[in-house]
Amino acid sequence: MKSMRVLIKFVTLLVAGLLILNVFMYFFQPSMLFMPYRDIDATPESWGMRYSHVEIKTEDNIKLHGWFIPAKDSNKVILFSHGNAGNISNRGDSIKIFHELGLNVLIFDYRGYGKSEGHPHEQGLYQDVYAVWTYLIEKKGYTKENIIIFGRSLGGAVAMWLAVKVQAHSLIIESTFSSFRDIASAQLPIISRLLIARYSFKTAGRASKFAGQLLVVHSVEDEIVPYKLAKKIFNAATQPKTFLTISGGHNEGFMLSQEVYKNGLKQFISNLK
Repeated sequence: MKSMRVLIKFVTLLVAGLLILNVFMYFFQPSMLFMPYRDIDATPESWGMRYSHVEIKTEDNIKLHGWFIPAKDSNKVILFSHGNAGNISNRGDSIKIFHELGLNVLIFDYRGYGKSEGHPHEQGLYQDVYAVWTYLIEKKGYTKENIIIFGRSLGGAVAMWLAVKVQAHSLIIESTFSSFRDIASAQLPIISRLLIARYSFKTAGRASKFAGQLLVVHSVEDEIVPYKLAKKIFNAATQPKTFLTISGGHNEGFMLSQEVYKNGLKQFISNLK
């Protein structure tokens, strides 16, 4: 009888502990995933490029801020969804590469980042990127065939959502995880199994629903998002699709592998039909 009471007490404490852990982690997950920075530290002018400020309203009336960086004699534009940290002023190296490839660029900050209003959350990010797509179509006059959706890291999950929703012509995702649950398991293999995930970001789950041309870019040395998660996305996707392997860490791989990276992007873009 005593042993039964001890067992019941142990189970009760265990359940209570798991409940407390889940409540704590539920409210802590946003700060683990979203790391916005408000100050704009640089502009395309600092990098030697002309640009214009862009203000876009979302369906839920959030005002987003972005930049449009034009390229000479180009009818194609990159819709750039950045990662979970910082803001658009930290993406100069990427913008320079796209500019060197002869592409117009529209880069924007999600709600809560940079000069954009609001606070970030999964559905909000989807609303944000859809508003930017609509702006390019309705205000800038681009056709679906001339918009290349690009997303890095968390931005790749956002970009995949948009590509499926609008059935985009082309999509590039870089250093992207297959789902929130998968990246949580990679970072916290034991704890993540005990927690209720607040987000989904089901990149691989959506990949099979995208019928356009896809390029997946990932480093074998990515220390944050394992290479196997990119392969999971790629394997789930339908043709036509291409996988570009680079080297280097999660945040600097595209720079350390710049020649391979630029050539891979250039080939993919030149082969778009």
